[in-house]
Amino acid sequence: MTNNSFFTCALFVVTLVALAKPLGWYMARVYEDEPVWLNRVLAPFEALLYRLSGVNPKQEMRWTDYAIAMLVFNLLGFLAVFGLQSLQASLPLNPQNLPNISPDSSFNTAVSFATNTNWQGYSGEVTMSYLTQMLGLTVQNFVSAAAGMATLVALIRGFTRRKADIIGNFWVDMTRSTLYILMPLSLVLALVLVGQGVVQTFKPYQTVSLLETVSYEQPKLGADGVALQDAAGKPVLETVEVKEQTVAVGPAASQVAIKQLGTNGGGFFNVNSAHPLENPTPLSNFLEMLAILLIPAALCYTFGMMVGDTRQGWAILAAMTLIFVALIFVAVPAEQSGNPALTRMIVDQSASDTQSGGNMEGKETRFGITNSVLWSLATTAASNGSVNAMHDSFTPIGGMVPMWLMQLGEVIFGGVGSGLYGMLMFAIVAVFVSGLMIGRTPEYLGKKIEAYEMKMAAVVILIPPLVVLGGTALAVMVDVGKSSVFNPGAHGFSEVLYAFSSAGNNNGSAFGGLSANTPFYNAMLGVAMLLSRYWLAVPVLAIAGSLAAKKIVPVGPGTLPTHTPLFVALLIGTVLMVGALTFVPALALGPVVEHLQMIGVASSK
Repeated sequence: MTNNSFFTCALFVVTLVALAKPLGWYMARVYEDEPVWLNRVLAPFEALLYRLSGVNPKQEMRWTDYAIAMLVFNLLGFLAVFGLQSLQASLPLNPQNLPNISPDSSFNTAVSFATNTNWQGYSGEVTMSYLTQMLGLTVQNFVSAAAGMATLVALIRGFTRRKADIIGNFWVDMTRSTLYILMPLSLVLALVLVGQGVVQTFKPYQTVSLLETVSYEQPKLGADGVALQDAAGKPVLETVEVKEQTVAVGPAASQVAIKQLGTNGGGFFNVNSAHPLENPTPLSNFLEMLAILLIPAALCYTFGMMVGDTRQGWAILAAMTLIFVALIFVAVPAEQSGNPALTRMIVDQSASDTQSGGNMEGKETRFGITNSVLWSLATTAASNGSVNAMHDSFTPIGGMVPMWLMQLGEVIFGGVGSGLYGMLMFAIVAVFVSGLMIGRTPEYLGKKIEAYEMKMAAVVILIPPLVVLGGTALAVMVDVGKSSVFNPGAHGFSEVLYAFSSAGNNNGSAFGGLSANTPFYNAMLGVAMLLSRYWLAVPVLAIAGSLAAKKIVPVGPGTLPTHTPLFVALLIGTVLMVGALTFVPALALGPVVEHLQMIGVASSK
């Protein structure tokens, strides 16, 4: 790892941790309905929203009502996005006259954006109209993120309340998440990104003249559209000169801002944040990458403030950050070392050298290896599907690390709200295991952790691995699944495993190399996204209701402190053990085998 790489990674991590406290403090005040400076501007509008929608902000809900409200709202969001895609050819703001989208692709995309996954099996600039991008996808980027944040806040109230049967109002929590947190941050970031060159316009796609004419040969077609052949049966070729290029534009900056801040990740363009009109400069790259982890990190401090002990939030943040930093020191050197199988002979042909400059395949030269790898770790640590490089082109170990980050359950920062409530499930398991060690009923934040909480936590932790491994196994067993895999052997298996790891953990990033926009994968990955969002959120709300009904247990001599380095180590061990025991066999069939094959090829030269 070079000095420049170390400085870049250190600057990113230090900036992230430094911003966690002020933003976390602000969000805690928002959720506890304490005055913030935006109240003067937004409070009247918030009250008007409640009146128009018939919501009583003072009326709180039981956990079952809270869960029903969340599910119904997400269902309506799914139907809205599905309808927009199915009718977009007849709707306005479609200057390119893009056609309606197929039912299977519409289903997959609607599920993807409603569940905050933002997996994309399509090319945005040739598939989605401006209206679909804005009214469908961008709106869901806001509200799906807000739903995750609301679920987390409900869980935190479960820890802080005693003998209560209510955990808040979903409509209020979601509205305040959107109005006071996501919208202001997105507005600021979008304006900065426009200043950096990210496009934001309603104009049609632009035709520009090339600096140099490009010539190439292609088969000549007859009047019937069939390629012509000469007397020998060979295709007749014609020379084509290209002097112009169509450049896709649109209202991208507004979507880019919330796609990062809301840990969504759905790109306006097909190549996502590798596109120069989505991510044009090193500064825009740093800011977008920082935005991915900003709210998940800050919510740790919010959690500490709301439970009355900021040390609890710092402990969770420390566990996340330590795992993240450790994996940086695995992935960055792997890419900088390059592929030993790609060698060049020295002049005297008596020695060989590894891939010059490291593995730059699939990476943008304006970002380089370090920023590409750091982005890949940030986007897979969070539940964010954006990419600025092709993960499929990483070395086997470099590609395995972001895959494993997803497989850990999207809890190393994770999605906004969902990452922290997932990590709190691991914390519940950790205190339960420690309680068994000393023969005492485990406690966490003054609440006893009993059989019901453990059952629900087990559901949250085990559902994603079941979805990922089950879906991968089915895809590589049936012909319709294997027909979309174009790379043979271990790498092809890695592509399928990555796709289900991404969908089954509501991430949305793609390894590449897999033709996933087919009815089989659209349906399978859509179901995986549904299961991994709602079969986790509902048990979390059930735990919130159970904890809220309990009394606070005073701290005693047998209570395990959950803010110490010992607990941080115990929490890290719990996360890593579950991830290792669950996915190491599958990883051994993919990236591990591919790494050994790469070394074998290199050593045989």
